[in-house]
Amino acid sequence: MNKAIVTVCLTISIFLGVGVLAQEEKPAEPEQVQDRGYPVKLGDETLFYLKDVTGLPTQKRAESIMERIKAVADDPRVPVTSITTSTYPQPITLITANDELLVSVLEEDAIALGRSREELAAQYSAELRNAIENYREAHSTKWIIRGAIYTLVATIVLIAALYFVTRFHRKIVASVQEKLQKEKDSILIRTFEIGKRERVLTMITKSIRFITILIGLVLFYGYIKLVLNFFPWTRGYTTHILDFVFRPLVVLGKAFWLQIPNLFFVAVIILITYYSLKILHLFFNEVERGTITIKGFYPEWSHPTFRIVRLLFLASATVLAFPYIPGSQSPAFKGISIFAGVLISLGSTSFISNIIAGYTLTYRRVFKIGDRVQIGDITGDVSEIRLQVTHLQSIKNEEIIVPNSMIVNSNVVNYTSLSQKGGLILHTTITIGYDTPWRQVHALLLMAAQRTSGLMKEPSPFVLQTSLDDFYVAYELNVYVDDPHEMVRLYSELHKNIQDVFNEYGVQIMSPAYEFDPAQPKIVPREQWYAPPAEPPGPPADKE
Repeated sequence: MNKAIVTVCLTISIFLGVGVLAQEEKPAEPEQVQDRGYPVKLGDETLFYLKDVTGLPTQKRAESIMERIKAVADDPRVPVTSITTSTYPQPITLITANDELLVSVLEEDAIALGRSREELAAQYSAELRNAIENYREAHSTKWIIRGAIYTLVATIVLIAALYFVTRFHRKIVASVQEKLQKEKDSILIRTFEIGKRERVLTMITKSIRFITILIGLVLFYGYIKLVLNFFPWTRGYTTHILDFVFRPLVVLGKAFWLQIPNLFFVAVIILITYYSLKILHLFFNEVERGTITIKGFYPEWSHPTFRIVRLLFLASATVLAFPYIPGSQSPAFKGISIFAGVLISLGSTSFISNIIAGYTLTYRRVFKIGDRVQIGDITGDVSEIRLQVTHLQSIKNEEIIVPNSMIVNSNVVNYTSLSQKGGLILHTTITIGYDTPWRQVHALLLMAAQRTSGLMKEPSPFVLQTSLDDFYVAYELNVYVDDPHEMVRLYSELHKNIQDVFNEYGVQIMSPAYEFDPAQPKIVPREQWYAPPAEPPGPPADKE
């Protein structure tokens, strides 16, 4: 249950994250307060605001003024007492430092603020002097050394605090474990069992660990904010630290809120698909068991057919739900989808071909589990049929894994499929000379078949003369069996009985080759059948 909840949460988070990140972000608008105007700053300190009162863009005008002010503030050779104002007959007042222009105060600026031009220029001059003095003091070597010392002290305090928090965490966990060890296997509160000892211990331990991590994060946040405030170059970031952390959460929260209707639609599709597949799985299970029969539909088709239907259902549900997935219409999401599709198409050629071959084998009913088959030069019993490969167990008890695409492109001999209907014919060939009557050879071969246990009596064994060669005649003995898994044993026993019968009646087997008649026929007399170290059948003789 917990794993399922975690999986659902991760899936929703991924969809939301992809949806939010895939949205086209608008370019950041310049910082501007509509009522007050565009700010003019030195460092992180705002000196005054400019309103859009001239034909020049207010932003460019403010940026030009800030560049000139910073150049003067960074040059210690320019004293702040040199900052003066000069009023001209034209509607303009200039604020300069060592005859270098800093700010030009226009009549329109004063009118927009409801003040006289001289008063506004005097106020700007005073603010510039104070700001430049503060800026230079904050950037002095004394303040930098002081900031470094403060940073060192704050770092020591942070390390000490984290050390004590960690020790406190370990003590609490050890105390809880010791207390729970003394309890019984189950903890009861008001006679209700809330869980086993190990489960309760895990829950409490994780809760304490979470609180400890939260305290550590708070301490680290305070440390970062304090250290950034020690130096003028980073002081402006102190007010934005929480923005760095919470802005993505706020964006995700807004995106989640806006996507709630779409997410409900996706959830409905998931529920319908899930329960439809449950019903289909139950239906095909009953077909496989034989409870439900469909004319022309074999039970072994149930499982692969369900997998095909399930794939179609999932594909249909994905197509329906895709437009409602957050960010699915964004170029980034589409690009990722195309990239994933290309990777799958390039790397799954053999994968797809084997799957198609697996379904082809299933619906053609080439073989089923337990059949004795021969695929190419491989012979074995089918132990498992999968979508991509088929597992065979050879007669030597070897596991052979054959790709389904290879099976489709090879000749397959199934020894089992027809063995129960008319029996499987096993055949073996021997060669006998022309001086032996063929009727005698037929009788000897049939006698060997009668002595072989495990062969079917009906249909009866029969003999075929397959060829008349230069020196001998080829006879083929055919026998019926109903268990193909006994092929190896039956062949061995049949060959032994053929040798015995022909030796008994003094008929020479001419295989493997024959060129002339030997002085003595090549047979084994009965008295030599059990030549040492072979032993005749029966109870062993007592050895003294």
